[in-house]
Amino acid sequence: MADSLIDILIPAYNAEATIREAIDSLRGQTIATIRIVVVDDGSTDETGRILAELASQDPRIVVLTQPNGGITAALNHGLSLCRAPFIARLDADDLAAPDRLERQVGYMTAHLDCIALSGSGRHIDAHGRPTGDRVRAPRIDRADPSWLPAREPYLPQPFLMMRRAAFDRVGGYRSLAVAEDSDLCWRLQEVGTMLNLPEDFGSYRVHANSISSASIRNGRSMAFWSQMAAVSARRRRARQPDLAFSADELRRCAQAVSLEDFLHAGAAVLSADERSWLALAMGMKLVALAFYRPFELDSTDCGFIRRALRDPSISIRAENRAEMADHLMGTATRLAIRGRFGDALGLVAPARYPVLLGRISFRLILPQGVREMFKRLAGRAQPA
Repeated sequence: MADSLIDILIPAYNAEATIREAIDSLRGQTIATIRIVVVDDGSTDETGRILAELASQDPRIVVLTQPNGGITAALNHGLSLCRAPFIARLDADDLAAPDRLERQVGYMTAHLDCIALSGSGRHIDAHGRPTGDRVRAPRIDRADPSWLPAREPYLPQPFLMMRRAAFDRVGGYRSLAVAEDSDLCWRLQEVGTMLNLPEDFGSYRVHANSISSASIRNGRSMAFWSQMAAVSARRRRARQPDLAFSADELRRCAQAVSLEDFLHAGAAVLSADERSWLALAMGMKLVALAFYRPFELDSTDCGFIRRALRDPSISIRAENRAEMADHLMGTATRLAIRGRFGDALGLVAPARYPVLLGRISFRLILPQGVREMFKRLAGRAQPA
């Protein structure tokens, strides 16, 4: 086949239920000069057989197989084969809109300063039915590695497209246990313009196996590694030695269970100030994750956050402090409704107890439909 303009990378592990539909969404793209590189990360189901069948039907499909090594190893294995000027990503359970690649490469061809982009998409369930929710792509210009938790320059990975030259320049994906995508985005931001376009580029499948942080332990891991990526970004921007994310650190963190465990595992490579910032940042990140993931903070998490909030060495801007207080209020409201009054009161300043009481009453008295209406109205009233 002719050289491809775009190489699309798909890591796959036990994806027999969705991989055919994902690949078919690429085979039907309005731009044909593509190559689809799929890395089978040691699947034990029928994924390998399905991939072999699809590859026999379409010479644009290249299948790589490796022992199970995790998503970062799979991504880097596949990327070693990608040589097109543009690299795109798709997950094995997601779908690309028919003209996704044409629109994305058209924008990047017209805007030579843009090195990477992504955008929005709709949520679908395990059967491909729209759920009514959406992938919300954040504003890159609000990224701030010093915010608590860090405001990440995040590009939703299922709809990512980037220039191969920029990816090579920043060194590709690094070996974080999770949040390797956030770490990549921080580094890409440092070498060029990237953005999330206000367009839908496909469908993101939400099902039991797609939620990587379905357990509180996985949520803590995400909180830790995402904020370590921000510490790394802060170091580079201050022209200090970068974090290495060594194999030893990965092994230590693999044994961690609590937030305190994760902090202790990563403390050896951090300064005292970085450790203080990380403690509060990862606590607040867990608060944010629990808002939309199927887990809740336990008492050890609440105690960890209370201690981090009392650290006088951390300087917090007024706007950031107000945002943190609002997020903690939301968490405290949920905990109080579940009867966890001690944990709830510990997350809120005593002066705001009346506000907490009002929030609890709002949740208990008004029907859910009315509450959702107020939330939507409040969201529309917020400045863009």
